[in-house]
Amino acid sequence: MDQQAFIALLNEDLESEYRSIVQYVQHTATIKGAEYLSIIEELKKHLGQELTHATTLAEQIDFLGGVPSVTVPRVPVETDGAAALRLDLELEQEQLRRYRERVEQAKELGLLDVGEALRPLLQQTQDHVMDLQTALGK
Repeated sequence: MDQQAFIALLNEDLESEYRSIVQYVQHTATIKGAEYLSIIEELKKHLGQELTHATTLAEQIDFLGGVPSVTVPRVPVETDGAAALRLDLELEQEQLRRYRERVEQAKELGLLDVGEALRPLLQQTQDHVMDLQTALGK
């Protein structure tokens, strides 16, 4: 893998973060029910962290000489509480897998500073997965 291919993958990650932002905005606004009150507050925290993830990715893409994407992937609409949380969990699990790969790829490319910049995203995404699994009783 070369640096341009790595930048392309980071842009895919950035687009996934855009999807997370839109998805969390919709879910925090539409999920209803007393059983979801605490997770809605947690999702609002996730939403702020997703924006930070997008900013970090865009900064790293620019640092590497790329242009940050502005493409938002299709965001599925889901207003049922449990189904929305399952959708969020699936997306977070995919992002976690991608960030693990990205940290390793950065290391292989000798981009240790980029890898270090991505580590907080990896950790927070892992926390999001655990929060969502707990909310879904997994």
